[in-house]
Amino acid sequence: MAASPSRCLLVTGAPGVGKTTLVMRVMETLRASHPELTIRGFSTREVRERGERVGFEVVTPDGRSGRLASSRISSPESVRWPTVGKYKVDVASLESLALPELQVKEDTDLYIVDEVGKMELFSSAFFPAVVRVIESNIPVLATIPIPRYGRDIPGVARLRNHPGAVVFTLNTGNRDTMREGIYDQLSRLVQKR
Repeated sequence: MAASPSRCLLVTGAPGVGKTTLVMRVMETLRASHPELTIRGFSTREVRERGERVGFEVVTPDGRSGRLASSRISSPESVRWPTVGKYKVDVASLESLALPELQVKEDTDLYIVDEVGKMELFSSAFFPAVVRVIESNIPVLATIPIPRYGRDIPGVARLRNHPGAVVFTLNTGNRDTMREGIYDQLSRLVQKR
């Protein structure tokens, strides 16, 4: 008997290789071919001013957005926010938008989680929500950062090694074939629901 396809697809790769673009294109193609799908989760999008990246925002599949991190914010509450490089992470904004999207609901056909990374993991409620989604038996397409200097972020390592997960390493040479393969696998999974 053949093994059933994994329900948790994790996409990793170097920064800027196109992980978010792949996830968004797969989601758009799935919506076009399966318009009845209920997709929950979020993606991240760069915020740019005059061509310079100044932050990131979280975007839900229905188009709502909120701040994830900014290099330009200066407010009394932001003094206490955690930082990643030059960015201050707005954990409250992330949680207000992403956590409701990561509630396990049986009418969900697919969860998108872009990404499970250092910024998102500053939320103590985020990782447990992601684990519940992965263990829900509902298909998940998520992105995770590639280990830096041979070290993985502990939460990311747990996902990478989760028995229900399969990891796809994206690079500039395999983006198109990877996108098609992930789409095919998810298409089969959502049709079975």
